[in-house]
Amino acid sequence: MKVLIVEDESLIAKNLQRMLKEVAPEAEVLAVTDTVKGTVKWLAANPAPDLIFMDIQLGDGVSFDIFSQTSIDRPVIFTTAYNEHAIRAFKYNGIDYLLKPVDKKELKAALDRFHKLYGDNNAKQPEIKELISLLTSKQAIPHKERFLVHHKSGYIPIHKDMISCFYKDQIIYLLASDGQKYVTDYNTLDEIEELVDPVSFFRANRQTLICKSAVESLQKHFTGKIEVKAKGHDATIIDVSREKAQEFRHWLEGDSV
Repeated sequence: MKVLIVEDESLIAKNLQRMLKEVAPEAEVLAVTDTVKGTVKWLAANPAPDLIFMDIQLGDGVSFDIFSQTSIDRPVIFTTAYNEHAIRAFKYNGIDYLLKPVDKKELKAALDRFHKLYGDNNAKQPEIKELISLLTSKQAIPHKERFLVHHKSGYIPIHKDMISCFYKDQIIYLLASDGQKYVTDYNTLDEIEELVDPVSFFRANRQTLICKSAVESLQKHFTGKIEVKAKGHDATIIDVSREKAQEFRHWLEGDSV
């Protein structure tokens, strides 16, 4: 069994390799990559592994970006500290989902699942109900509470309750409810959306992820879209498309959709 590990934390990668030797001595780790770019390059230059262990948060983006840049037809076991990624992970060849720190018993169960599905070289597509059941059996991990932003020559943490919105204008900015604007190190809004609580944050459009507590007022446009004014930013109007307007209203009222 030839394995590729995609992980940007070297200690975690080494620990995973150590556990693999213990629970699956037949496993051969071909390489460890730590970025989206590096993984795409490795996959293009080497034969496909039998199995990929893939962290979701990487140094230059989220690992889902890899799938938009190269074709991967091999099974993937995702690893991450945040279970909010899980449903999305199953759309990308995911056969299991391990929460960090990876437990040896769960690792063995994931490998058993791999052998069950692919051991006879006849790939069996897991049923979506089975995958969702697998997701709900995982222990819930809290959403991200604080975000580091650039400030002067260093960084400061901003608590989620002080965030008006994240928005992208070439780079990702954080607008705080006190009117301040900060630069973040995130590469995409998709990456942030996976980390925050969807009860508190809503993806208004491609450029903006808004916090519920920051909504000061909203105005329905004649086109059907909603124009949102965010607290602390009088000049900032956030557009919610007509297609997402009803979903946004339900979210704002706290209803399920």
